Amino acid sequence: MTSPFADPAFAPGLLFDAQEAGITRFVVAAVIADGGRVLLLRRPADDFMPGLWELPSGKVEPGEEFENALLRETEEETGLTIDQVTAYLGQFDYTSKSGALTRQLTFEVTVEKAEPITLTEHDDHTWADRSELPGVSDAVRKLLTR
Repeated sequence: MTSPFADPAFAPGLLFDAQEAGITRFVVAAVIADGGRVLLLRRPADDFMPGLWELPSGKVEPGEEFENALLRETEEETGLTIDQVTAYLGQFDYTSKSGALTRQLTFEVTVEKAEPITLTEHDDHTWADRSELPGVSDAVRKLLTR
């Protein structure tokens, strides 16, 4: 499979579309599958959206390329190293804790090894079947069950 980032028009197209929609912040998320299950992380009780199960994800820093942010955030949140970005699965918009209109860009990836998981920002992780997802947002559920 070819990474969507191999197309030189891909990232600029995402930026252009976001500017048109008034997006001020980006988050990148990784769908990591292992044996038909996907990795989900649970937000801690004292965090924004406590207890929500989510994909490994994080903010794109100013001037950072989407692919670099995806690699960095996945490693920071899970300890896993992305081997390949295999597909762009879609996006959704939401308002962040700070009030910024945020767009999450979600990518399917492969990792060098699926274990061990090292959590730094979440309080739990699970490998979930796409048909039996725990408390994820409707937007994430829609992306994972297409």
